[in-house]
Amino acid sequence: MSEAGSSHTSGAATTHVGDTIPLHPLLLPAEPAAAAELLGREVERAYRGGLALAPITNPAHAHYLPAYVPDTAAVVLSTSGSSGIPKRTLLPRAALRASGRATSERLGGDGDWLLCLPAGFVAGFQVISRAVLGGTRVTTLGSGHFDPAEFSAAARRMRPGRRYTSLVPTQIKRLLADPEATAALAEFDRVLIGGAALDAETAARLHAVTDGVLTYGMTETCGGCVYDGRPLDGVQVRIVDGIIHIGGEVVAGGYLESSDTESGGFYTESGRRWYRTADRGHLDGDRLIPTGRVDDLINTGGVKVSAAAVERVLAASDLVDTAVVMGIPDPEWGELVGAYLVVREGISTSDIELLRDLIRDRLGRASVPKRIVVRTDLPLLPNSKIDRRTIRERLILAADGPAGRD
Repeated sequence: MSEAGSSHTSGAATTHVGDTIPLHPLLLPAEPAAAAELLGREVERAYRGGLALAPITNPAHAHYLPAYVPDTAAVVLSTSGSSGIPKRTLLPRAALRASGRATSERLGGDGDWLLCLPAGFVAGFQVISRAVLGGTRVTTLGSGHFDPAEFSAAARRMRPGRRYTSLVPTQIKRLLADPEATAALAEFDRVLIGGAALDAETAARLHAVTDGVLTYGMTETCGGCVYDGRPLDGVQVRIVDGIIHIGGEVVAGGYLESSDTESGGFYTESGRRWYRTADRGHLDGDRLIPTGRVDDLINTGGVKVSAAAVERVLAASDLVDTAVVMGIPDPEWGELVGAYLVVREGISTSDIELLRDLIRDRLGRASVPKRIVVRTDLPLLPNSKIDRRTIRERLILAADGPAGRD
């Protein structure tokens, strides 16, 4: 890994000169086991070549897909769209195979998987793909609804031997709050954690139970490609002007029907494929430390505030289960610091002021949220990532004052 400036050639991948193959829209059943079985069969076909897959959950989505894609592609997956419009991403067979091989090596060998995330997005899809490549089994939840009881029941159905699962922080918190589910977690050799940052307290509780692996990656890199800060074999990471760049075989082929601006995130340098992420970070020796998205810097009254830093302070409080912080448009200050809080127990106005005092002491006056919305629900996207657009709307619509409530 390295920190450097860079000169490169753009790698927009939607302009294809060579051969093409048919793109097969694959409507996934609502029932998890049926969806996993169908997708597993079709992924095997895609890896043999001759066709590519586009998993969908709505038949209408098939109308927006092209009939053909580059013959290197195995699958077209949509990004989460957690902070913007989802992009349909071309994942080559070679990239997915490289990702699967490197993951198996890092985890200590192939194993069976428990699927707890939607199979139509990269984290869930990779559970299926890794099992196909490793010749192992996938167990699913009994229904499409994730809860501790469903997780425990599914874990009991798994055969003996090495077992893995992939979860997001919200799911981990729910499991650790349930004794039976916590015992089930202890039976897993590794638990991959992605989709959002995991607060230190929850991470410590998880590591007391099993081996949690914090992953970093995105659809454009075939999912997680950096485990506990260290790139998988064949993956290269560098920092260019404060932005994380990922290079290697795992990098996607590009977006379907993308603009020049969108495609510019992909480029080739000295024969290596690279992707410029939307995340800031730095290197601590050979370890990558992501520090937040480029767009999480809030410019309030000319002072730049890191939303990720404010989130970390709030999440460390015993009162807060989850905190989402972002800039809210304001005619006077440009942006206000807004905080959406999911609380662990009843919270009072005095508690809100204590949280503000805590942020003021740790980060300075400019970082104190001017608008706070307290709720008991956390809006999630279909892939279980936080729905930041919905949260933004709630913060904008909330009444001015110490806290927005409903």
